[in-house]
Parts: sequence; structure tokens; C-alpha cells
Amino acid sequence: MKVLIINGSPRVGGNTSMAVDEMVKIFQEEGIETEVAQIGNKDVRGCVACGGCEDTGKCVFDDVVNELAPKFEAADGLVVASPVYYASANATLIACLDRLFYSTDFDKTMKVGASVVVARRGGCSATFDELNKYFTISNMPVASSQYWNSIHGSAKGQAAKDLEGLQTMRVLARNMSFLIKSIALGKEKYGLPKTEEHAWTNFIED
Repeated sequence: MKVLIINGSPRVGGNTSMAVDEMVKIFQEEGIETEVAQIGNKDVRGCVACGGCEDTGKCVFDDVVNELAPKFEAADGLVVASPVYYASANATLIACLDRLFYSTDFDKTMKVGASVVVARRGGCSATFDELNKYFTISNMPVASSQYWNSIHGSAKGQAAKDLEGLQTMRVLARNMSFLIKSIALGKEKYGLPKTEEHAWTNFIED
């Protein structure tokens, strides 16, 4: 079993990394393989809605998004972690996630998702909600913790002082591990939920 972790921070070894590392320790204890991809320091452009991925099965901009796609497909869970900028996630991360989710056509049903947000003070809840929407539009169960999945710190390393935040990360990783293992057993016994053809309804009709 494997979890892909996308770190949206541009700062290597910063407070977002500290939150992610706390989760990785627990995943290792639970026997879950992890891979961390730090993309916040990469040049990632946004989606231009060209529709090219519908023909090729991958994004026309051949960068880290296409590198992440097969790793996401192979993973049982996805953690998305971001620092908070202006009550929102890092724009590089959002560009990556927009294209990653839109350009991949593999079934994401029952892959477990979790978002982690890091802030000096405010904006965590808004960013948390923003990131969870990628999961809830993709039939992905969302892992929860004892509190919203946030940790606080401004200067590098300050998150080490947020003991409740660090504990929240550990609880999140344990809950996510349990969900991944439980879903694997459920799929083995019952299979995936029955699907229906998507009923696309536009707000404006010709």
C-alpha cells in the first residue's frame, strides 16, 4: 500500500515539510509506503482548458504534472500539503492539482485523500476547504483527524512548537492508514461501488 504526498511549499525543509514528515513516520509504522514530491519550488503553469488531454490521456504541458500522474494512479492515498498564502493554497500547487486531476482519466474512486495546511496565523480553514474539493469531486473518501488538518508556524522550524498541530498530523496519518487498509479489504470482499453514467447538466442550455 502506498501514499503519494505532494508538498506545495517552495521552501525545502520548512514548516510544511515538518508536518509531512510527522505523517511519514506514522505511515512507516503502519507499513504504508510513502513518496514525497515537493513541487512548490517548480515552474508549473496553470490549466488553459485546451482539451488536449482528452485525446492524449495526459497534459499537453509535459512537466511535473505528467510525472505525478502514474504515481497518483498507483497510490492508495494522496496527501496534499500547502502553506497558506492570502487565505489560499500556494498558486503553484493549485496549478498542479487542477491539471493533475483534470488531465488524468483513471478511476480515483476510493483512493483516500487528505489535505494539510500550514499558516502563521489565519487562513487555514479556507485553504483546507479549497484543497478538499479535489477529493470530493473524484469519489475519494477524505481522511479526518482530531482537529482540522492544520499546523502553525511562520519562521522555519516554528511548527515544532505547535504540539497540537503535530499530534493532529499523527492522528491523521493513523486514520488515513486505517481507511486505506479497510478499503482494501472492502474492495477484496465487495468490490467498488456500482457506477452510473455521469449525468451532465448545464446551467444554461441552447
